[in-house]
Amino acid sequence: MPTALGSRIPMTSLIQTLAVAEYLNFRHAANALGVAQSSVSARVKALEEDLGILLFERHARGVRLTEAGRHFVERVATGIDHLDHAVRTAGMVARGEHGRLRVGIHALIPGSFLATLIERYREQHPGVEVEIAEGTARESVMRLRANGLDLAFVAGSPEFPDCHSRRIWSERLLAVLPSCHPFAEAAGITWADLASETFIVRQGGTGPQVHDHIVLRLAASAPGLSILRFDVERGTLLSMVAQGYGITIVGESTTLLHTSGVTFLPIRDEPEPLAFSAVWSPFNRSAALRNLLSLADEMGRLILTPDPSAR
Repeated sequence: MPTALGSRIPMTSLIQTLAVAEYLNFRHAANALGVAQSSVSARVKALEEDLGILLFERHARGVRLTEAGRHFVERVATGIDHLDHAVRTAGMVARGEHGRLRVGIHALIPGSFLATLIERYREQHPGVEVEIAEGTARESVMRLRANGLDLAFVAGSPEFPDCHSRRIWSERLLAVLPSCHPFAEAAGITWADLASETFIVRQGGTGPQVHDHIVLRLAASAPGLSILRFDVERGTLLSMVAQGYGITIVGESTTLLHTSGVTFLPIRDEPEPLAFSAVWSPFNRSAALRNLLSLADEMGRLILTPDPSAR
């Protein structure tokens, strides 16, 4: 197959031709480019011969574009602009300053660690479009494996053979009771105190993990354990607690929702704070992803682990 002429034209010839078209004078174009006038004249002449068309009409005071030359120069200028943009954009993407980042989350509560992280990242990297997808940990990891997400933030410290994961921050685990509950005025509560309660959890978000954690803590000591699942948002679940549907368990950031009619109590015998981790594919080399992970690590190091004696 014959090689297209465009692939054999030196970029220098095109740039010098554009300069001549701008100044309509070989000497002025050469001065602007910092090269010899003879070099510019020779390259433009060689280009015209390769194309088989006259780009410029020469006269004593300079040159004038032919109609074919005007058409050629307009399209070459557009092409070089596109090439320049592609080069600059590629560099920005390589540095994590441009592009798209798809993040799976369990919730985005204003003022929480995760919401603050996303907000700071967007401020520091305004050229990166951050797409947010809310779902359960299982859903987020499945989307990540299918290349539908770049990163997922999930509750717990999961380990996956095909994904990287890193603990980023932690929160105290709290019980949420109606404000009229007999324990509402207590400074804290134990799992044994909750054994006879009806628990309500969400089907989405961290609901499945909350369900499994309640079972882990109480299944052995509470054979009649009652856990009801509802397909509702976090705020609705808290309102249901206020209305007496049951109690639930949340991370401390949920207190930022300021829901009326409920009381948040620390669980005194919970062994450790609830961890939240970042999960991503080892094959994802995105600089935007690395920048977000670095910022998350930096913020996470600033958070002090709650003092157990304060529970």
